[in-house]
Amino acid sequence: MSTPNRIDVHQHVLPPRYVEWLRRKGITAAGGRELPEWSAASAVSMMDEIGTATAILSVSAPGTGPAADEVEAARIAQEVNDFSAELVKDQPGRFGFFATLPMPHIDRSVTEATRAFDDLGADGIILLTNANGSYLGQPDQEELFAELDRRGAVVFIHPDELPGPSIPGITPFATDFLLDTTRAAYLLVRNEVRRRYPHIKFILSHAGGFVPYAAHRLALGIVADTGRSPLDSLEDFSTFYFDTALSGTPAALPSLLAFAKPGHVVFGSDWPFAPPSAVQYFTAGLDDYSGITNHAAIDRDNAAALFSRLASRLSSV
Repeated sequence: MSTPNRIDVHQHVLPPRYVEWLRRKGITAAGGRELPEWSAASAVSMMDEIGTATAILSVSAPGTGPAADEVEAARIAQEVNDFSAELVKDQPGRFGFFATLPMPHIDRSVTEATRAFDDLGADGIILLTNANGSYLGQPDQEELFAELDRRGAVVFIHPDELPGPSIPGITPFATDFLLDTTRAAYLLVRNEVRRRYPHIKFILSHAGGFVPYAAHRLALGIVADTGRSPLDSLEDFSTFYFDTALSGTPAALPSLLAFAKPGHVVFGSDWPFAPPSAVQYFTAGLDDYSGITNHAAIDRDNAAALFSRLASRLSSV
């Protein structure tokens, strides 16, 4: 382990009332994996095992997607965010949080984002790649992106299950999640959200899905569809940040490090949806990879520079 003070930008929280709500909806798994057990104590224990000082928590898929209507979605988002804010209040040195929004309901999402930042002290926003089939980057989301851009917000993009039927024998988190992240990133570039809202700092989960590996091919697709310069699209793709969750391997890291801008790679564990053995495996792979010249930057420094509110809070703990 290269440093004992990591900042983990990809760690999940499962508030008990949220889990109960999912179970009442008949949902016992996410991405093909059973909902894991979670507690603040077990989170801290896992963090201590791999040298993580602070984790920025988020609710994973399906978010508020199972809600019957926008009123229920807004209520669940508020409950999740209130729970997360209390965790941060109780242990400000160990936790931060990304606020959940009741997507795809834009008006209510703007309202909850405002409350989360102004009243709860959120460190950023989590947006799922698609909300009941409505993908990020669509034209009806302009009001939300304008507000997040005005605030210079950090937005953590996490995949959800693909719209449409699953394929027998394929666990969604293993393959489909990577495609879903790539789809959302493609639309954010293709529809020029990245270019028109440059103050939003988007973090793509799991090393960006296929983005670092296939960015040039994605740019050609945008050329064929819109006529835009491929260099413009490649530049927009390179403005994303990327976390290392489930990606600390000698196969994934070369593409990620070759593509990402300096300072744009941050540490992620994906615990507890990634079990301890997987977290330890990918973290060790990251630590042992000789192609990284500055492990401290990925482990902590890049995230500390990205999250000004978190850095201020940590300095006062």
